[in-house]
Amino acid sequence: MKLYIVPTPIGNLDDMTFRAVKILREADIILAEDTRKTGILLKHYSIPTHPESYHKFNEHKNTERIVGHIAAGKTVALASDAGTPGISDPGFLLVRHCIAQGVEVECLPGATALIPAIVDSGLPCDRFCFEGFLPQKKGRQKKLARLTDEERTMIFYESPYRTLKCLEQFADVFGEDRRVSVSRELSKIHEETVRGTLAEVIAHFRTAEPRGEIVIIVNGKENKT
Repeated sequence: MKLYIVPTPIGNLDDMTFRAVKILREADIILAEDTRKTGILLKHYSIPTHPESYHKFNEHKNTERIVGHIAAGKTVALASDAGTPGISDPGFLLVRHCIAQGVEVECLPGATALIPAIVDSGLPCDRFCFEGFLPQKKGRQKKLARLTDEERTMIFYESPYRTLKCLEQFADVFGEDRRVSVSRELSKIHEETVRGTLAEVIAHFRTAEPRGEIVIIVNGKENKT
């Protein structure tokens, strides 16, 4: 009779918590962004429940039905492909609807890419802002322009296919001397973090094609006063 938000590993399956496995085993319904990927995780932990599809293309039409299941006494667990649901993944709409309907929601602590990336960056992590994926086209430049005076460390997610272009745009907006850290494949075999100025990191990725899941950490604007 509750919605559980269940973080899943961003790469290494050993990062799954004991409690997360327990909740998935006990859940009446498991919602998954991609049933194939979640199915691999469930098989790894011998969880027989077949996951139901819940993603950005069907969440609006399914949300009310799911809340109805919980209100009727079912326990529902929501898992994304990797990391914590709701953080650049479906989840917010369902959580908001549950709260509005008086349905209990509990988010388990667990994996998310942004925290290890910022801690590993060497850039200030006491105050930061998470920007997720920037708009690909419309609104992208306006968004970056609004961040020019941001003094907190900034966190972005990006596709490997757009990483170099994104870094070049950052250099145009923030200046080539702004410090940056790019982490890829966190917790996986080929995990790598490249640190330096934007000019240095751009030069690196012009000769080494970025691959895998990318997290970009950009130092905030330094206050000269």
